Amino acid sequence: MDDISITILPETEEDGEAIERLNERTFGPGRYAKTAYRLRERVPHRLDVSFTARVGTLLVGSVRLTPILIGESNALLLGPLTVEPAFRERGVGQTLIARALKEAAAKGERLVILVGDEPYYGKSGFRRIPPGRLIMPGPVDPDRLLFAALVPGAFEGVTGRVRPARPAEDQLLG
Repeated sequence: MDDISITILPETEEDGEAIERLNERTFGPGRYAKTAYRLRERVPHRLDVSFTARVGTLLVGSVRLTPILIGESNALLLGPLTVEPAFRERGVGQTLIARALKEAAAKGERLVILVGDEPYYGKSGFRRIPPGRLIMPGPVDPDRLLFAALVPGAFEGVTGRVRPARPAEDQLLG
């Protein structure tokens, strides 16, 4: 990461307002209409696998993971991933993704999906989901539906409707 010193820290409840302001600046009000947002609005993300990036005390990035079900299989939905425009192209987003995936795997999670650009997320091990495997709760460009298996074979046999899941009580936000 360039010439700046970035600190990656677990997200805390106190970070929520600053992260929401960052999402507003980077995604705008149109984010509420996206299918992935619809999944995330129904269940809290997991603080234990969500992270922030800071330069000193300045919040410059965030990544969140939210529990979902695909058919009857547990998985996590990555997003939003957001980085302050002035800090993009410096590896902040990739570093946040790597930390979140590493922590999710360490906590026994097996599978993460997202809606995003394969050239960017492919650097972190995400691959395109074969057409017809998942049914999202709204419109999604199938070329942007990606998965990362945190353990070998984690995506084998996983198919069905994607919907919010309830995490364990000790992992809930707020």
